[in-house]
Amino acid sequence: MRNMFTRLGWIGFAVAAVALNAPLVVAQQQTGKALPGRPTAQQTAPEAPIVRRAALRFLTDSDFPPFNYIDQDGQLAGFNVEMARAICLELAAACDVQARPWGDLLTALKRGEADAVIASHSVTPRLLGDFDVTERYYQMPARFAGKAGRTFADVSPSGLDGLKIAVAKGTAHEAYLRALFTLSAIRPYDNPELARDAVISGTDDLLFDDGVGLAFWLLGTASKACCEFKGGPFFEPRYFGDGVGVVINRGDPDLKAQLNAAIKRLRETGRQEELVSRSFPLRGN
Repeated sequence: MRNMFTRLGWIGFAVAAVALNAPLVVAQQQTGKALPGRPTAQQTAPEAPIVRRAALRFLTDSDFPPFNYIDQDGQLAGFNVEMARAICLELAAACDVQARPWGDLLTALKRGEADAVIASHSVTPRLLGDFDVTERYYQMPARFAGKAGRTFADVSPSGLDGLKIAVAKGTAHEAYLRALFTLSAIRPYDNPELARDAVISGTDDLLFDDGVGLAFWLLGTASKACCEFKGGPFFEPRYFGDGVGVVINRGDPDLKAQLNAAIKRLRETGRQEELVSRSFPLRGN
């Protein structure tokens, strides 16, 4: 996930279709309602009190803007940092957010040097084998981009039949294209920059990449104002991960319940969207 600058309407998260203010789309199970006068077992069983913490210690890294970075005043900043502080505020807990190198974060968490890591870790089976993860607070989409003004009636496997699609070689995005867009000409390049240049020059019709990275590229000078998003976002956990949550050690249900409750409240009250607008102030189509 670290290869990116890694709902609709925002340039940054929402234009990149990062799901920030709604939970992941999952299959929902219907639950029966208890009959009047017949409390369920869940209602009759007393719940164990949640042990609340007076302070929370978060770790992140400092070289992944706009999610976490050192600002011009030498202070740790970014969307993940603001989320950590907002969570602490919701839980009325003192907050300590420290930066560590990316490769040291999970090791430090396992050693008990922090309560949680908030650094844009994708939720993968490997991560869940060693750690627990809270409710997701954003997802990472994939997007198509192409020359501004050129329209595509249907940005789908059948709709892009015969078109040339640039993509970085060896990435999940290439694998996704080869699995689903079998009617298109998949054109792998050694890195994302070369794939983007192929669209700028007109060598290829479309570019497929991480939506967040593409959003910043489209706004930056490197794109030469050539391009715009085409079609909607693509969410596929098998290829692009099962969203992003706060990582904690396994076996701490109280902490997980508190963090989940805080994330839910931030989403419901609109506070999370405020943090999005602060970190990603530009709007797009």
